[in-house]
Amino acid sequence: MTDSVETWSGKGRTDENFPVGSALIRPALRPHVHAFYAFARNADDIADSPVLTAPDKLRRLALMEAVLTGKADDDASPSTAALRRSLKETMVSPQHSLDLLAAFRQDATKRRYATWRELHDYCRLSAMPVGRHVLDLHGEAAATHAASDPLCAALQILNHLQDGAKDLRALDRCYLPADALDAAGARVTDLAAPRETPALRRVFNRLLTEVDKLHDAAAALPGMVRDR
Repeated sequence: MTDSVETWSGKGRTDENFPVGSALIRPALRPHVHAFYAFARNADDIADSPVLTAPDKLRRLALMEAVLTGKADDDASPSTAALRRSLKETMVSPQHSLDLLAAFRQDATKRRYATWRELHDYCRLSAMPVGRHVLDLHGEAAATHAASDPLCAALQILNHLQDGAKDLRALDRCYLPADALDAAGARVTDLAAPRETPALRRVFNRLLTEVDKLHDAAAALPGMVRDR
């Protein structure tokens, strides 16, 4: 038997700022949504651990990928094994989960972002696969991905703004693009200040304008979804 790589942080579904397994989801699909969440939660806890080293994080995430692809013992990551069984039952592509693992590997080693484009590209791995997985689970057309992607990116970036000080303090990680900080005359260390600086507010306003554009791009999604 292999020791599990999972290190639960103590966070649960009620700690998220988005619904997980909402009552609006068909009862038959809720266990599959929960399986996906448990997998993502455990991988996120590894990537965000303040005590694990980067090499250990990468090793654990690689082992989760090996379990997902059937190349390692299920005991190494029970949540991943449960997700693999869910994917087999629902026929949802494992690519969404593999993309998430790629995002968490990036989190394990990358602490700064240079541009909005670089941050948006990170969201392609960290956020967009979540919406795609849920849509595919519900049997929605692949065409819905185009409207779901900007919505998920917007939610991810709002989360970065919300948790900016905490991420910097615990992990020395900052998602605010360096070019936006420079243009506003702000510094990463402004996030650690007891009060928001005017320069940091300018950065937030610039990013919130980009988030508004993402929301506009996602506006068509409700009308495209068939499963209510």
